[in-house]
Amino acid sequence: MEPKTSIVSSSSSKPSNPNPNPKNKDFLIHLEAYLAKRDGVDKLLKISRYASKIILASSVIPESLPLSLRLKSFESSVGVSRKAFRLGKFVQDVNALRSANISSKEELLLSILAYGGEGLYYFVEQFVWLGKAGLIDKKNLNSLQKISAWCEFIGYIGSVSLKVKELRQISEDEQCLLSTREISMIRGFGYADEEEKLRKLRLKKLMKRLSVIQDFADGLMALADISDGKGMLSAPLLLSSAGLLSALISTHKNWISC
Repeated sequence: MEPKTSIVSSSSSKPSNPNPNPKNKDFLIHLEAYLAKRDGVDKLLKISRYASKIILASSVIPESLPLSLRLKSFESSVGVSRKAFRLGKFVQDVNALRSANISSKEELLLSILAYGGEGLYYFVEQFVWLGKAGLIDKKNLNSLQKISAWCEFIGYIGSVSLKVKELRQISEDEQCLLSTREISMIRGFGYADEEEKLRKLRLKKLMKRLSVIQDFADGLMALADISDGKGMLSAPLLLSSAGLLSALISTHKNWISC
């Protein structure tokens, strides 16, 4: 889910330098900035984990081979390691809920579901990690994991609902810009500003759509955790593919934001 961030304007008289286009940024400097982010490293681990799960689920490597056992051990270890990156991450959802621009009771409810659900998920995951790491008793681990999965699933329901509303608003803004550009073209005025705004709006629309797809993929995995891996939508290869798709979308979003 995408927590909203506030933009603070500077009171300095010096003009601020705009962030360089990622396409023009030196690759190694861009990579350093990406790896300095918690989510950057987490998503790379997520890619490696679900790529391993796809290999295991597709039976490309026979289970009798030592490599298969190593992949299982690697996948399990990466899964536990990723939980360490969620320590304190629930705070971002608390802040996102506090700074959310809420204009109706419906948006308030959806924001509570989205940010509250995800925040509780990250909070409970801290104890799941401590249980898997062996610091606390594992007797309540299954219950904690079930609570975590329910919170995550509820969070995705709210998140998808909010993003669908945002996509509708973006589409309306896009139509207004198209009309303004058409009028400018008819009158013979310059419409370079409208073109630039339209380009940015369409990019925002694309990223929002990708984010919805990511939420559906992650929601599918949360649903599988709730049902203990039972049902038609809990096939290992399907879930592994959904996890890899989610990881790739997240990696792309984090990369272009650096």
